[in-house]
Amino acid sequence: MEARLVSVGPRCSTIPPSYVRPEPQRPKLSQIPDYLDPPFVDLSCPDKNSIVRQVADACREFGFFQVINHGVRTEVMEKMVGVAKEFFDLPEDEKMKLYSNDPAKATRLSTSSNLAKEEIHNWRDYLRLHCYPLEDYVHQWPLNPPSFKDVASIYCTEVRDLGTRLQEVISESLGLDKEQINRSLGEQGQHMAINYYPPCPEPELTFGLPAHTDPNTFTILLQDSQVPGLQLLKDGQWLSLKPIPNALVINIGDQLQALSNSEYKSSWHRAVVNGQRARVSIATFMCPSNTAVIKAPKELVEKHRCAVYRDYTYAEYYDKFWSRNLDQGHCLELFKAAN
Repeated sequence: MEARLVSVGPRCSTIPPSYVRPEPQRPKLSQIPDYLDPPFVDLSCPDKNSIVRQVADACREFGFFQVINHGVRTEVMEKMVGVAKEFFDLPEDEKMKLYSNDPAKATRLSTSSNLAKEEIHNWRDYLRLHCYPLEDYVHQWPLNPPSFKDVASIYCTEVRDLGTRLQEVISESLGLDKEQINRSLGEQGQHMAINYYPPCPEPELTFGLPAHTDPNTFTILLQDSQVPGLQLLKDGQWLSLKPIPNALVINIGDQLQALSNSEYKSSWHRAVVNGQRARVSIATFMCPSNTAVIKAPKELVEKHRCAVYRDYTYAEYYDKFWSRNLDQGHCLELFKAAN
């Protein structure tokens, strides 16, 4: 099944029926308050123990946090957002050279989320790229805009460095050696999804992405600083997260929930759309090796007196995740241990 890219063609006054959510599932935009007190972690703080404590508190209570002074240069982030917008402004025939609905492809343009499984589409196009090792994938990336490969290569490299540092802090925040999570995940992959949410004539009827958790270890999200759209679930309530210039959002993913023996929870989040303005977000997914066996360290199993999840490989999890619709519930529930 294929759906037309929502970023091409004339603007309409209504959305097609295949994008309309049933009334109980709609975003109810007027009922969503701004989230005014997000957890921030200043990675330039000289007190390393304070950073570790802040990360631990945020991961337990929220499943996400924002980082500032994180080492990814402001001009690099600005150029990445700029070249992403340039890509989606290209003519349809140029973009469609990269179109595919095969989730196994390392570079592909697609729309919505999982067209093979979903019954209702999402108001979103996206460009998905594998990013590590860079030399293995960069030749597959778009030739247009001409600056795309250079800009995205620099951004991916700086974000991976940040991801490595964050992984060490997260490991320490669980009371583990700083390299323990890194060792357990093998030669880690890195993917990037460049999301484009065009103006939507009826934003109260649909989503850019419905509620979901991410299947990877954790996600580093760069938001368009001008157009909000990210919402997070906290204590049963959806809350909007205003973009903060130069900050990056860190979402805990399913693999970190499993590795922490459910001490940390993967973050439920969704994307809403705007009636007047397009929105761009750039998600970098830090991923275990496909052959990595995901299991909680014995220290955390002993702490909680049992293993919450059975052992599995990341490849097994990823295949199961893509065999289901995005809003079909938490995939990690399928991997519960039989205690």
